[in-house]
Amino acid sequence: MTRTALLSFCLTLASAVTAHAQPTMIKQFDDWGVYSYNREGRTVCYLLTVPKTAQPPGVDHGRNFFVIGKAPGKLTAYEPQAIVGYDLKPGSRGRIEIGDRAFAMFTKGKSAWVLEETKESDVIEAMRSGSDMTVGVVSKRGTHTSYTYSLSGVSAALKQMSKCK
Repeated sequence: MTRTALLSFCLTLASAVTAHAQPTMIKQFDDWGVYSYNREGRTVCYLLTVPKTAQPPGVDHGRNFFVIGKAPGKLTAYEPQAIVGYDLKPGSRGRIEIGDRAFAMFTKGKSAWVLEETKESDVIEAMRSGSDMTVGVVSKRGTHTSYTYSLSGVSAALKQMSKCK
């Protein structure tokens, strides 16, 4: 699958999560919810969580999420995505930190994805064994922001999502 197709899918997912679709919660697992919605006769499932902390304080961060969806065209691969409440600096890189592991992200609009597609499964593996995750990005204005997410419940939520049809 090309990055363009993947980006298109993720932008569709982001708009569905933030505005247009009427998702249904399947189940909540600690800090992670499993959701689904119907898109053109297909059931689309994803995981969603919100940050526990946002830095720097005193900044309007808007609505922020971390989403994991099924990668299009793949049976078992997951696509991690950060969605923030503001435009990101064009061409900037984001960063995911889980324990002692770090992963680069590319950005577009209000979203960030794992830079190297081959590292997506490593991110999911690190999430399953970690306790929290920090995502750092740069706003269009140049403000460095970061969000810390709890990973409590992510393994059970991923298991539930794998059953979603």
